[in-house]
Amino acid sequence: MHLLPSNLIIFPNWLQPEELLYLDLERVIKTIATHPDSNKIILFIDTTSIYEEDADLVVSSVLMNLLLLEDLDVTEEYEISLLGNADRIEWESIVSCIHARIILENENQELLTSFLVKNIPSYKVEDLSNIPLGQLVFNLSKKLFLEERWKEAITQYQKLLEMQSGDADIYWNLSHCYRHLNLLDEYFNTLQQGIKLYPTHERLHFSLIIDFRQNGRIQEAILSADHAAKCFPDDYTFQLLKYLTVPSIYDSQAEISFYRQRYTQGLQNLIQRTSLKTTEEQNSALAGIGRLTNFFLSYQAQNDIDLQRQYGNLVHEIMAVNYPQWCVPLSMSKLQPNNKIRIGYVSHYLHSYSGTLWLTGWLRHSNHESFQIYCYYTGNEPDPITKQFQEYSDAFHHIPDNLPAACEQIIVDKLHILVFPEIGMNPQTMQMAGLRLAPVQCVAWGHPVTTGLPTIDYFLSSELMEPKNAQEHYSEKLIRLPNIGVSYPKPYIPPVIKTRSDFQLPDDAVIYLCCQAPFKYLPQYDFIFAEIAHCVPQAKFLFLRGTLLQPRLKGAFAAIGLNSEDYCVFLSIPERLDYLMINLLSDVYLDTFTWSGGNTTLEAIACNLPIVTCPGEFMRGRHSDSFLKMLGVTDTIAENEAEYIEIAVKLGLDLAWRSTIAERMSQNHDRLFDDKACVVGLEAFYKQVCSKH
Repeated sequence: MHLLPSNLIIFPNWLQPEELLYLDLERVIKTIATHPDSNKIILFIDTTSIYEEDADLVVSSVLMNLLLLEDLDVTEEYEISLLGNADRIEWESIVSCIHARIILENENQELLTSFLVKNIPSYKVEDLSNIPLGQLVFNLSKKLFLEERWKEAITQYQKLLEMQSGDADIYWNLSHCYRHLNLLDEYFNTLQQGIKLYPTHERLHFSLIIDFRQNGRIQEAILSADHAAKCFPDDYTFQLLKYLTVPSIYDSQAEISFYRQRYTQGLQNLIQRTSLKTTEEQNSALAGIGRLTNFFLSYQAQNDIDLQRQYGNLVHEIMAVNYPQWCVPLSMSKLQPNNKIRIGYVSHYLHSYSGTLWLTGWLRHSNHESFQIYCYYTGNEPDPITKQFQEYSDAFHHIPDNLPAACEQIIVDKLHILVFPEIGMNPQTMQMAGLRLAPVQCVAWGHPVTTGLPTIDYFLSSELMEPKNAQEHYSEKLIRLPNIGVSYPKPYIPPVIKTRSDFQLPDDAVIYLCCQAPFKYLPQYDFIFAEIAHCVPQAKFLFLRGTLLQPRLKGAFAAIGLNSEDYCVFLSIPERLDYLMINLLSDVYLDTFTWSGGNTTLEAIACNLPIVTCPGEFMRGRHSDSFLKMLGVTDTIAENEAEYIEIAVKLGLDLAWRSTIAERMSQNHDRLFDDKACVVGLEAFYKQVCSKH
């Protein structure tokens, strides 16, 4: 079937009186024949309730009448196609290419109620003559885009670009269709084409820079950021990107040093060039830090306190000039004997999210006789975990994406202590943390790095996770809460209902689960996988998010004469049930060096999956170490890289030992999950700090 740029359809009621049927058809055909773009239109006429020969006679008669009575040449300008009894698959194919249904006086009501037909944009015949064809295609494109029908939307956006040059939003929408389909070359090419035509469209530039970095194309990201900064010299967002962009993953240890030095110099340049004298400059800087954080800096495995202090002071300065009323010191209101201490928790992520899931335990075990709990949810992805936060709170405020309103509410509630479960992952949270909204402000280890903010007083960490010299890593006063510092609810683990074959994994393999985000894997440790494989021929390293690591792993395996493709498996597991199945079907969990697993390790422990870990210099590299110590299963904690390899190999080859470790983990869950001692310690700190202030 040949489909022209604009495809219209009608659903006549063939059972209505003949004169009414003729009137309906004449109005439609006449309108199309006189449309300025009639030569670009194809009209489909549904004939499912009539013999096609009879329908053809009626349409031919209508065309002849218009030719004789209206002097309209309706035979060549556009195409009419009768649409007979198509099956559902054919209908789906046709409907996805129909830009509009023309509403008739009398229609086939039975067909109009079908799901497929209801999805077609509809227009009155009198409105059609005033609508350019490009608008019809655009409307359908937008509809398909919003419905996440990416392939069909791509077809329509491409038609739009063939019909006209389009506009910048078309290129942005088209690019994101490609992105959702993981067609990255097409995605980047479309963004670059859009930027060439519309160099002042900020969203195209922003998406290009962010996703170049996200996909390991750091040089292109930096060049694009430089270009954007020249196009938008007064836009602080692109100044941040120009000076502070670092890779999401690194090719070598030397590259880490290079980009850290680049960031250090870039931050100094940014601070020197930041002007906040005019309202425009203040607003631009506020918008910039509201779009970005310096999240990736902390994945270089170095002490970030100095750089974080510089960036934290910059953020605070920007927030202070925009919201001076919320940057003055607040005095602690005096507590009467029967008064409760008012504790607030604010986060963009009060839903099922790794950085805040543990917080439900603090709230669930809270002493409500002594404390009044306020929660402020600034994100907008509520789920069953959100309901838990609401249930455990005395007051719960959902204020999505509205920083002033959230701040106003916190001020109104006159908290004694405000706690940020994480700072550094969400830009709006970082902005709020740069203000003074409560007399005492704390951050917990949802993002386990010092904030550097002068407005954050305490860092709530873990006794088991912190090394002796830990205070040197924090601009905040470090508080070591008992045990792992959080009360993590034991995850529900379903029975094993899938097999390895469901994931195309061999039954005889020793599966080492490598489930961390790619930016946690530093290049100096790639050799460890190859060394394990050298000793465990049946090894399969299962990466769930690590496709960006493939070139590096290929080199590491080749260095000792192995082919990484024989050992490394890359899967995408979007469903939680499948993720848990993978944990249950794996043999060993390989923790990452320098930044260990948090949620992932706790869930692996709940699945009784043996864990190999090696504690790092900083708290962020000691999560798994602390979990295993609290669990009382420390046999698989290594002191160095060589011992890590040795333990991983032994777990792979010695099934009996592996089973013993798993059994001991299973018996000791109660030591780790739903810990109340840390909550007692937390609340003792709250009381102490209130009396102190």
